[in-house]
Amino acid sequence: MRLVFAGTPEVAVPALDALLASDRHEVVAVVTRPDAPAGRGRKLVASPVAQRAEEAGIEVLKPAKPSDPDFVARLTELAPDCCPVVAYGALLRPGTLEIPKHGWVNLHFSLLPAWRGAAPVQHAVLAGDEVTGAATFLIEQGLDSGPVYGVITEEVRPTDTSGELLTRLSVSGARLLAATMDGIEDGSLHAVPQPAEGVTLAPKITVEDARIEWSHPALRIDRVVRGCAPAPGAWTEFRGERLKITGPVKLLAGEAALAPGELAVVGKNSVRVGTGSHEIELGEVRPQGKKEMRAADWARGARLETGERFGSAG
Repeated sequence: MRLVFAGTPEVAVPALDALLASDRHEVVAVVTRPDAPAGRGRKLVASPVAQRAEEAGIEVLKPAKPSDPDFVARLTELAPDCCPVVAYGALLRPGTLEIPKHGWVNLHFSLLPAWRGAAPVQHAVLAGDEVTGAATFLIEQGLDSGPVYGVITEEVRPTDTSGELLTRLSVSGARLLAATMDGIEDGSLHAVPQPAEGVTLAPKITVEDARIEWSHPALRIDRVVRGCAPAPGAWTEFRGERLKITGPVKLLAGEAALAPGELAVVGKNSVRVGTGSHEIELGEVRPQGKKEMRAADWARGARLETGERFGSAG
């Protein structure tokens, strides 16, 4: 088939590579979000998908909106049989959806109908799911509600961050998307409607969602730290400034001696915090305006006093 691939971030690159490597299909163009400011100089930088496509010598389309007339006209000229999509980041309208013969097929990182929305992997970690996966489905006007072509499953490991889990899913999902294109092309694969039961939503994780509530159980705090890594990053307040809790936390057994949010330095290398259940040991932190560091190094520099606590920003 003639394919026009739509995607933007690094997580979409493995899928593009898988399709470029296929001897059954031709990627004739790539659609991605416009260049965006990045880095300290805030210079405009092309998306990872755009950079990969340019390396491969493929035409790159960067419409401000997929409904832009010039883009719609060019897509019509390209006459794709199908448009595979991975984390493109813009809403597709009916007129655009109807251009490819086999529609737009999205690779979504959840086992639909669970976790429809922008942040399925983060929500799977936050919810404590033991198994998640990816699904390919035909895009329609509803939110991730279209009929499904195929799924793969992936174990959520006890120490997984969202970033680590998403990296694995991007690789296994790339193989799924390529296989889906093969099945659509030879007619062996047909999309099946999603069940009405089991729908859960996964809206974008906000900075407020990433705030740690120390009165919550230790297990919940561990999930927030892992689920919000690498972005937006779990955080708390210390001495009036935000402190990110970036590294893994260790759940400690035994009866808690510290109140929720109360800090204690034990030995030279252990910084412990009280929660609503067990105490936890901090791994890495990042003070406001500084680089990530070991919690013990931060504690020495901060000269923690007995009884000091993490708190909530106002």
